[in-house]
Amino acid sequence: MKLICIGRNYTDHIEELENERPTDPVIFMKPDTAILLKKQPFFIPDFSDDVHHEVEVLVKIKKVGKYIEKKFANKYYDEISLGIDFTARDLQGSLKEKGLPWEKAKAFDGAAVIGSWISKKELGDVDNIDFHLEKNGEIVQEGNTRLMLWKIDELIEYVSKYFTLKIGDVIFTGTPAGVGAVKPEDILTGYISNKQFFSIKVK
Repeated sequence: MKLICIGRNYTDHIEELENERPTDPVIFMKPDTAILLKKQPFFIPDFSDDVHHEVEVLVKIKKVGKYIEKKFANKYYDEISLGIDFTARDLQGSLKEKGLPWEKAKAFDGAAVIGSWISKKELGDVDNIDFHLEKNGEIVQEGNTRLMLWKIDELIEYVSKYFTLKIGDVIFTGTPAGVGAVKPEDILTGYISNKQFFSIKVK
C-alpha cells in the first residue's frame, strides 16, 4: 500500500503559499507508516515548530492498473474519503530552499489522516464534492473538487504513467486554501457536505 499525494492542485492554495502554478501535477509519496492510527491523537513532532493541516479528498484504488486512460479511470475506484496531509512547514521551507525532497516534512509518522470511507455512488458527481475542515468548531478550510486543476480521473491517468496503482493505494488529491498551524489540544474535524469523516485531537 502506498499513499500518493498531489501538491498544488487548487489555485487558491498555490497563491496563499506564493508557489508557482505547475504545468503538470506535483506528486510526492508517503509510506504506510505515515498513516495516523484510528482513535489516536496526532502528536506534533519535536523537529518542527510549525506543523500545518491540509485537508484533502481521498480516493482508494480497487484494482491494479498501469497507463490508465482517463475514460477508464472511474473503474479503478469505488470509495471516497477525507483526510489530512500534515506538513512540517518550517522544515519543508528549509528543504525547498536547498532543492531537497520534501519527505521529512511530509512523510513522517502520523502525517497522514485517513477518514472513514463512503461509496462514490452516495456522493454523486465526484467532480462536485463539497468538503471542509473545522478547527475547534470553526471552519478553517473549505473546498470543492470542481476547483481542482486536475480532477480525480485525470490524476489517476497521470499518476499511473509513473507508478503502477495497486489495490488499497490511496491518492490524496490536494488541498484548498486555509492551511494553518496546529497547536496542542486543537480538535480537527473533517466533513464532506455535512457528514463527518474524522475527528483528531492534537497533542
